[in-house]
Amino acid sequence: MDRRASEKDDDTSAKERPTLKTLAFMTGLGVTTVSRALKDAPEIGAETRRRVQLVAKQIGYRPNRAGVRLRTGKTNVISLVLNTEHELMSFVSDIIYGVTEVIADTPYHLIVTPYSRSQDPLDPVRYLVETGSADGVIISRAQPNDPRARYMLEHGIPFATHGRTDMGLVHPYHDFDNYAFASEAVRHLAGIGRRRLALLTPPIGLTYRGHTVDGFTDALSEVGASEVPFNTVTIDHSIEQIRMRTAQLMRREDRPDGFVSSAAAATLAIVAGIEDAGLKLGRDVDVVSKQSSELLHLFRRELFVVNENFRLAGSELARAVLGWIGGAAPGSLQSLSKPGEVLPYRHSGGQ
Repeated sequence: MDRRASEKDDDTSAKERPTLKTLAFMTGLGVTTVSRALKDAPEIGAETRRRVQLVAKQIGYRPNRAGVRLRTGKTNVISLVLNTEHELMSFVSDIIYGVTEVIADTPYHLIVTPYSRSQDPLDPVRYLVETGSADGVIISRAQPNDPRARYMLEHGIPFATHGRTDMGLVHPYHDFDNYAFASEAVRHLAGIGRRRLALLTPPIGLTYRGHTVDGFTDALSEVGASEVPFNTVTIDHSIEQIRMRTAQLMRREDRPDGFVSSAAAATLAIVAGIEDAGLKLGRDVDVVSKQSSELLHLFRRELFVVNENFRLAGSELARAVLGWIGGAAPGSLQSLSKPGEVLPYRHSGGQ
């Protein structure tokens, strides 16, 4: 096919794309009425709104985003900003699922804005704000004094953080209660007789590291257990690095008899290091780990797990951003997810 034929097909496709006029013709209504019905305007009757929206869905009508922006100054875009090197695929897919579930019945679309370790985390946020590419932004890996949150507050951009900041500034967030997770993990290990405990922490610089460490140390004092320092690696280190450091630790005479792990992937490395040292999980040492999918018990039944729901996090973050865009007070758009119980392996088969 030559270029002229291709361009003609493109022109035909563009001309055939359903518009507000197409909807008005098919429903017998005015363009203004159709436009308001699509926006769920209360002055349009419920039956008319349903009919217009049904026809729009059937013919594949989509608002032209460039036109929407010219008319309203809005993009109808929510941007999820993610560090592609540190975020695991299960986290990314679950967060995206949660966000898209909430925005599915709204005019909004999700775009993912990635950045790498070599970039300043503020760079992608600054780009979104300066180019007006999104009406709202979701960021992860929140820091106590987060320059991204401060920048967006200063520029009046609705946003939500996965995790909390500690700047004395009010903004929407969703977080998992990592203080409670670490505390319950310590209590559980102490309850089965473990007295020398090690913690594999989140990376330095993130707010939830402080919450996790505080929960761990407070619970150690409460139960009378002691800490075996394990601060040469964090969950951001590679699987091999965590495995090697764990094996070194477990070959020492003063080795821990219990671990608290802040991430499932890191737990795989901890278990490998324990076994490299010739020790047995469940006999010589126990591990309590967070997980976002029910996979750890498929790996080792002896593990104890606490579930963290990233789909819920995505949903709450999307609701928070949409709420702020809709005029809700930022302080009313904050949520904290409590951990469930520490779970042992439970056989669910029929034998």
